[in-house]
This record gives sequence, C-alpha cells and structure tokens, in this order.
Amino acid sequence: MTRFFPPAVAGHPEPQWIPGPDVIEDAQVTRFARFVAARTGMHLPDYQALWQWSVEDLPGFWRAVWDWFELGDAPATVLANDALPGSRWFPGATVNYIDRVVRQARADRPAIVALHEDESARELSWSELLTRTGALARSLRTLGVGPGDRVAGYLPDIAEAVIAFLATASIGAIWSVCGQDYSAQAALDRLGQLEPTVLITADGYRYAGRAHDKRDDIAALRAGLPTLRATVAVSRLGLTVRGALNWESVASMEWVGRGIDTVAVDFDHPLWVLYSSGTTGKPKGIVHGHGGVLLEHLKSLSLQSDIGPEDTFFWYTSPSWMMWNYQIAGLLVGATIVCYDGSPAHPGPDELWRLAAHTGTTVVGTSPGYLLACQKAGAEPRRDHDLSALRSVGVTGAALPPSSSLWVRDRVGDRVSVSSISGGTDVVSAFAGGARTVPVWPGELSAPCLGVALEAWDEHGCPVRGEVGELVITKPMPSMPLRFWNDPDGVRYREAYFDTYPGVWRHGDWITHTERGSVIVHGRSDSTLNRNGIRMGSADICQAVDTLPEIAEALVLGVEQPGGGYWMPLFVVLSDGAELTDEVRSRVNAAIRSELSSRHVPDEIIAAPGIPHTRTGKKLEVPLKKLFQGGDPAEVVARGAVDHPELLDWFAALRSQHS
Repeated sequence: MTRFFPPAVAGHPEPQWIPGPDVIEDAQVTRFARFVAARTGMHLPDYQALWQWSVEDLPGFWRAVWDWFELGDAPATVLANDALPGSRWFPGATVNYIDRVVRQARADRPAIVALHEDESARELSWSELLTRTGALARSLRTLGVGPGDRVAGYLPDIAEAVIAFLATASIGAIWSVCGQDYSAQAALDRLGQLEPTVLITADGYRYAGRAHDKRDDIAALRAGLPTLRATVAVSRLGLTVRGALNWESVASMEWVGRGIDTVAVDFDHPLWVLYSSGTTGKPKGIVHGHGGVLLEHLKSLSLQSDIGPEDTFFWYTSPSWMMWNYQIAGLLVGATIVCYDGSPAHPGPDELWRLAAHTGTTVVGTSPGYLLACQKAGAEPRRDHDLSALRSVGVTGAALPPSSSLWVRDRVGDRVSVSSISGGTDVVSAFAGGARTVPVWPGELSAPCLGVALEAWDEHGCPVRGEVGELVITKPMPSMPLRFWNDPDGVRYREAYFDTYPGVWRHGDWITHTERGSVIVHGRSDSTLNRNGIRMGSADICQAVDTLPEIAEALVLGVEQPGGGYWMPLFVVLSDGAELTDEVRSRVNAAIRSELSSRHVPDEIIAAPGIPHTRTGKKLEVPLKKLFQGGDPAEVVARGAVDHPELLDWFAALRSQHS
C-alpha cells in the first residue's frame, strides 16, 4: 500500500496574524454574512459556517452574491444543470462585464496608476479610462469587429492593455493577450488558434534597465495571422510599427463625454480566452464567460480580499498570466489598480516594495520566489519604505514556505496579513486563499474560498481531513471554463479535469485540508515523489532547501528506472559565489532531515546552471521527469513555452550521461 509521508509538524503552529474585532466587524464578508442570515434565517457565526453553507446551497449562495452586488433582476433559476462538466448558470440572464466597471466611475480617485521603469507614475482618471475605452470600442466597430469576433493583444502590463480588453468586451468581442516576453512563435501558437480580426500591440517594453524592440516579432506575428484586418500600435519606445494604426488615433480623448455603448450578452457569452502552459503540446485555449467571471471576481476581490473603492490594488504580473485578468477585477469593485511595465527587482531587490510605498498600495501581490529573493538579499521593506497603507500581501504561483510567510511578518509588518492563494488559469481565480476574518498560519492557505466545494481525496476517492490527498472540486463554479477553444466535442476538456474522477474536477495538486479548515499545498500530484511506496511532496523538499543562503533555487525529481529502480536527484542553483562543496551538501541534507525526515533526503545533489520554468513561473517538474525516463527532448516539452529553453539542453546532456 502506498501512503503519503507529509512533513513532520510539531502540534498546531501559532497563527502569525489574527484579525482583531474591528477588522472582523468592518470586513465586507461580515456584512455579506449578515445579509445572508437576514434573508435565510441561518446562524452564520464565522467564516467556516458561511463557507459550509455556500457549498451546500450553491444556488442560494450565488443568488445572494448576485443580489449583494446589485447586478439587476436575476432569472428564477440560478443553476439549471449542476453536472460536471456541463453546468449551466443563470439561464436567460444577460450581462456585460464592462457595465459593472462603468458603475464604479468617480472623480476623486484614479482608476489606474501606470508605472514604468523609465517614467514617473501616470494616473488615469476614471473619465480618461472610460473615454478611451469608448473611443476604442467605436474604432473596433468601424473595423468591422462585432460580438464573437476575436481581438488579440501582444502587450506589456500597461494601461493601454486594460483599455483594449475593456473596449473589446464592451462590444461582445472576445479578448486574448500574450505578454511581449513571448517570442512571435510562442504568441502565434496561442493567438493563431483564434483567427483574430484585430491585433493591438506595442513597439516594445523596458525590463531591468534594457529596452526590448519588438517590431520584428510583431511583423512575424502579423505574417502568421492572415485573418487580421488591422493592427493598432502603442508607442512605448518611440519606434514606428509599419502599417499599424496609431493608438492615439483609435483611442482618442476626443470621445470624452460620449460614454460606452455596451452590448448585453448572454451570461455564458465568451469574455476572453486564456491558455494552458503549452509545455507538452500546443497551448489549450481556455474560454471563460462574462457572467461567470463577473460573479467569481466580485466574490474574490470583495468578499475574500476585502478590496473596495478606497483601495489601491497592485499585483506584479504579466498579461500572459491569469493574475493580470484578476488584477483588472479591482475595477469591478471601484479600486485603483496599478499596472507596472518593468522588473520588480531593478535597480534593487526591493523595487516592488518601493513602488508599493510610492503608490500607497493597500493590497500588493507577488510570488514566493520574489519573497525568497528579498529574504536572501537582506531586504528591509518596513525599515526602508513607508508601507503604512499596506494591509495585505497576496502570494501565488507556487507553495509559500512558512519561512517566507514569517519574513513578511517580520520585515514588512506584523499588522500585514499574508493571503497565499491557490487556483489556476483554469478557473481564473482561487480555490483556497485568505479571508479578512480568518487567521493566517505560516505556510498555509487560510481557508477554501466561498462557493468552492474543495476536498482532499485519498487513493480510494474518499474525502480526508488532516491527511494529504488529491485536491478535487466536487461541485461547479461559475468561472469554470465554458469549453476549450477548437474542442467541439469537449474531449480535451474532459480529459484535462474529469478523467480520473468522473463528475469531479481533479486539479492535480496534493493538499492537506487541516482540521482547523486551512489548506496546505504540497506540490503537483503528477510530479509526486514515490520512493519505496512512500509519497512525498516535491514542494516540501524544495522549501526546506531554498532557505539556505548558498541555494538560489532547487528542483527535486523522482525518476522510475528500468528494473524497478528509483532515482531521486536534487538539482540546486547556487547563489553567486557559492560552491557545491561536501559541507554544503551536508547542510542541504541536514536541512531536509530537520524540516522533513530522512526519507526525504535525495540520492544525489547536482549543481545546475538554472531551473527551467513555464512562462508563468512554474518549475518544469513533469517534463524533466519524462526526459530522465527516456523521453525525446523534442517531445516532452515545447521550447517556446519555457523561460530559458537553453537549460533543457543541459538537462538532456545530463540525461545522456546517466543513461
């Protein structure tokens, strides 16, 4: 029998942040719970009770969300079909995501703060945001774009990208975007599937002090998109994109005062297409609908993150990552959002904190990798920057080590909560994360999100608490994909999530759903280590090692070998000036034994020049495992989906030495 061997935990750790009575009283989720209690007569004394009701009565919960945010008259039926896949929400309802944004317009705060490495901050008023959105929508209509047509973006994280999305959605067209860190071929692998009618791009971007001219990539992208009727170019570097319409001419401020003429669309009308990582084949286009995203993001931003009209919301992201879409949702609740075209660690490792202080950010978002880099660089954000406005740090992209969570408490502020979230592009939201009324435990996600029927299942398909299991979602969410693009019979969609447990969403993560209701993420279940019948989470081992000053990053693999052998190497990227001596090897093994157990100690520790990731920052554990099991390097991963594809050659050469 195979069992999972989780890291040892000495009792229940103490929370690093506990909400005070005033915080609980003022939280939007508290007011929502009272609203629900008043209309249902239920006793909902805390978040856990509210969550339990929200998953037991999905129609009641989502109707309450609809009414709480005053989205208009809802149809009599909330959930016409609760099958997975195939659920159907709010049949007969018509909405437009942009209508909710328009309702938030005000004169006393900016809608967007645009930051660039080479310029001072630029504020866009709500008036300018909506004026330019209306002007661009009119221009798109003039170009023949209508409901269901696709508009593609190839853009950095700039305010113009937000405007382009809003204008596209307002007329019922479908938006899709890639960041300009993608090559032309990588962008074409994604956007080319959609046969877009208009491309909106920028001449280039700046990152870490360097200008990146993207005109050649734009030309190659346009050549590969024969359905284009027009290209619109934003000037970031002062260069000319031949044959493109100028941004200022199509999104002119001359449209001021004329408003936005939005198109009412069905609840499940496509809003945008996001993409899977594309590491093992052509990226899958994931289609989300207007209504599902609207409801999910209102819930997530307001009820989970407590973001509202007086907040400034800044998540460091790229348009290629779902967190870009998530950050835009700040506009749905009237918050000011921050777009940043640049590096979070240039000219110094604490640049993100400096920008957060400069903009008066109240909720900032980043990755575990950035926090670890700050920790190792000795950054002192609270000492060096005025973070008095900051109340919460959001973290996603990988499991957050307890040490990094505690670093935020000690170096950013003990009154600042940490909201570690886990979800995915698949639902463009989170399954579990923080809540303003729930304590924060180091290295844990405070609770499942409202309306998310999250469970951990053992190998027999039974729910377990306090034990490691497979993360599953047993009931539908409004923001689950409508479908995959070019998947008319739904085969690829079902294979992606529902093959293992028919009728139940399997996400591919190992988690522990603790007795107190929090969630611990141990890593991907498809990259789980299985040594002598004992399963171990790869993330647990990497977290134990990453805190060592000599180690910049780590990756552990579990490779089944012919004849029943098993090889578990640990690859480490060394910090500048460090060497992989016997002493360092001993310290690595000692850290793993101390934090985990002797069972987790690797067979071999190998110094690597780097760890390859997907374009959204996830380590390539599964493709590299397949490589070491004899897979063809050309087939186990698509090079265009990798941040540093040259690293694949190093691992392939090492495989040859070990074969």
